[in-house]
Amino acid sequence: MTQNLGLPHGLFIGVTTLDCIYQAARPPAANEKVVATKSLMVAGGPATNAAVAFTQLGRQNQAKLLSVLGSHGLTGLIREDLDAQGVNLADLDASRTAPPPVSSIVVTADTGDRAVISRSAADAQADASLVSPTVLDGVSSVLIDGHQMAVSEQVAAWAKEKQIPVIVDAGSWKEGFESVLSLADVVIASANFFPPGCQTTAEAMDYLASLGLARLAVTRGSAPVLYRDCNVQADIEIPKVRAIDTLGAGDIFHGAFCHFFLTHTFEES
Repeated sequence: MTQNLGLPHGLFIGVTTLDCIYQAARPPAANEKVVATKSLMVAGGPATNAAVAFTQLGRQNQAKLLSVLGSHGLTGLIREDLDAQGVNLADLDASRTAPPPVSSIVVTADTGDRAVISRSAADAQADASLVSPTVLDGVSSVLIDGHQMAVSEQVAAWAKEKQIPVIVDAGSWKEGFESVLSLADVVIASANFFPPGCQTTAEAMDYLASLGLARLAVTRGSAPVLYRDCNVQADIEIPKVRAIDTLGAGDIFHGAFCHFFLTHTFEES
């Protein structure tokens, strides 16, 4: 499948959270309070962070984010941040009054390691009838994080018909994921992605290949990226750096991939 080389418009489907981020010497232990040296509140979530990265990597890049946000008071903070980052939000349930998912994150100052506690979007699933094929007008690629399964499956099916590349961020297995994965053109998984019956990365990649996927990659932290492109399988070494903050590293990787895949090969991207 060839990439759509038209306008660089990305559609990102998934979860949007309110991230409360703290930098500290270390995460707190049980019954302990730790003083943070820095803190901030921003929009977060896999597809959301990928959309932000996509907009930052190309002057002409435009990102549309399809997620459930609603009208709770906390959503104002999220909307303000998304506006500042140039991400266009298409709310799947603007009348929702429940709080958005909130994540609390502690980033260790010396190592950049992060500890996260969060709530998923399992109770904020949108119906596929809420979207129409026009959501793909002008779209160059679609990224799905698996947190809005029904909507994602429908949009992926439409994208397939229009030959718009569908990229899946497979961070962890989610119920019903196979329906979306089977429609994808590219899957970039984490080392923690294990479909039912799989216990190793090799088994996970074989599972994805059994769904008809020819382009797969697995990110493994500081270890080389493992990828498979049709019959070719290899590693890509990554540069060694001093980590300042590893929060959202995988999400940013996916957003960057969407940017480069518009004009580069799968391996280069």
